[in-house]
Amino acid sequence: QVQVVESGGGLVQAGGSLRLSCTASGDIARINAMGWYRQAPGKQRELVATIARSGSSNYADSVKGRFTSSGDNAKNTVYLQMNSLKPEDTAVYYCAQTVTRYANPFPATYWGQGTQVTVSS
Repeated sequence: QVQVVESGGGLVQAGGSLRLSCTASGDIARINAMGWYRQAPGKQRELVATIARSGSSNYADSVKGRFTSSGDNAKNTVYLQMNSLKPEDTAVYYCAQTVTRYANPFPATYWGQGTQVTVSS
């Protein structure tokens, strides 16, 4: 099996920064893609950023220029650097990693448990 664990959330004032980390472990032959999502109370989960194995990234318009995603393939870890945080960034942030396992050649996406980010005004 594969486990995905996020860390780094917390409470920060508007304009501040946080760095989230997400590490996958277990039966991993290859990580194909990684992504960050968030879900605010009463809202649907939305895509924040994706990063391919090549390192190319895409971002939601709402976070472009403020958030940066990067990956460390050797550590099966993806990071989300969040700068200039706004109260509307408050949400539970989830990491998803698309993994090919040694035990199964078909890629599957595994989710972390989420980490709370709260931005006060």
